[in-house]
Amino acid sequence: MTGTSSSPAGEGPVPGGAVGGGDDIVADVVAQLAKKGDGGRERPVWSRDFALFFVARAVARLGDTMLPVALAAGLLEHGYGAGAVGLAMASTAAAFAGLVVFGGVIADRFSTRKLMIGADLVRLGTQSLAAALFFTGHVVLWEICAIGFVNGVAGAVFQPGVASTVPRLASDIQGANGAIRIAESAAQLAGPAVAGVLVGFTSPGGVFAAHAATYAVSALCLLLLRLPPLAPGSREPGHGSGAFKADLVEGWREFRSRTWLWGVIAVWCLYMIAVWGPTVPLVATQVVQQHGPRAYGLINSALGAGTVVGGLLALRLRPRRMLRAGAIALFAFAGFPATVGAGLGVPAMAAGAAVAGVGMSFWGVMWATSVQTQVPPDVLNRIHAYDVAGSLAMMPVGQALAGPAATALGTDHVLLVAGAMSFVVPATLLLIPAVRGLIRADAITAGPSVPSTAAIRERACSQES
Repeated sequence: MTGTSSSPAGEGPVPGGAVGGGDDIVADVVAQLAKKGDGGRERPVWSRDFALFFVARAVARLGDTMLPVALAAGLLEHGYGAGAVGLAMASTAAAFAGLVVFGGVIADRFSTRKLMIGADLVRLGTQSLAAALFFTGHVVLWEICAIGFVNGVAGAVFQPGVASTVPRLASDIQGANGAIRIAESAAQLAGPAVAGVLVGFTSPGGVFAAHAATYAVSALCLLLLRLPPLAPGSREPGHGSGAFKADLVEGWREFRSRTWLWGVIAVWCLYMIAVWGPTVPLVATQVVQQHGPRAYGLINSALGAGTVVGGLLALRLRPRRMLRAGAIALFAFAGFPATVGAGLGVPAMAAGAAVAGVGMSFWGVMWATSVQTQVPPDVLNRIHAYDVAGSLAMMPVGQALAGPAATALGTDHVLLVAGAMSFVVPATLLLIPAVRGLIRADAITAGPSVPSTAAIRERACSQES
């Protein structure tokens, strides 16, 4: 999802390494910053229910970042190659991307919290089964792919509910998104290192068991969570009416009616093909070949650290035109592919990655907050699903074209082009009047409830006109 960490495919290369005690430090910083606004006034971000949701997202993200290490180590240990690892990962991503739109409709027809709990329990079962297979040594590729596919289906049911849950738990929606972004970034830093330790001391099965446990924690937190009622005039998400097809069409109509929304998704398809798609595999190949895996781990750690900083900035800065500010920050991502393509030293590449992480993370919070505050609650799950599906659709295309393009033009040149396109994409976003002119909604209200559907639609009509 346009800068959000919502898909099994992840946001990009998994950061290598971890900072000792980083999660506790980040949590303390987030708590202090989220409580304060301008002039040190209290901001209604942290509450019992938001804390439960925060823990659920952070722990689940930690487990998700451990999974690639477990799959790679486990399948290679049992005689499979890199192609098998890619196939196992692709089975999850394909199911997620193909079904998330339908998951959005389902989330608007039933209780989103119960669906999310159910999805976590399904993944608790599948990952426990995977752990048992690896512990016993009975590892068959099609079984692992089938487990991955079921995980992708569960993720497609779970993810749409995330967008509609945040506005109901925190009046300061931007602050809540910033806090979650920081936690997820810290998890990305720590996850691969934790997985490596578990593989060393136990086996890949131990990582799968730990991953299953993260879903148990997430399900428990969601079970204890209590969602406050919506504002008067809003239809309760999860109690949709009408036929399934009609709900799907209604979601598409709401999506299409917002120029800023489909405009960003359309431009993001270009971003996936020309920037993110080729950057992920080619940076990995180039850095490992020229500087070794440790250098690649350092650069990824710098990228992860940058996303933490971007989340902190998003907690403090509250621009009136959020998408314009986010697009300006997105220019910073050019430093990641450009420094690698230019053949600079490892310190320069790490610095470029850190700056890129700041820009991408800040954009992600601005985008998520805009969607959650500008879209009516009764269609938010479906809109978020269209957002995720549209954002992910072109990423495999960019990744597939990266290899042939590097063979024809050279890896350095492709990365330099990606760096140049990192300027073109945000510039294009800023050329769209509906994007650069979108005024933030008043997310700070007296209580943890979202504006009514009627109020949001009225505001949307006035801004579009």
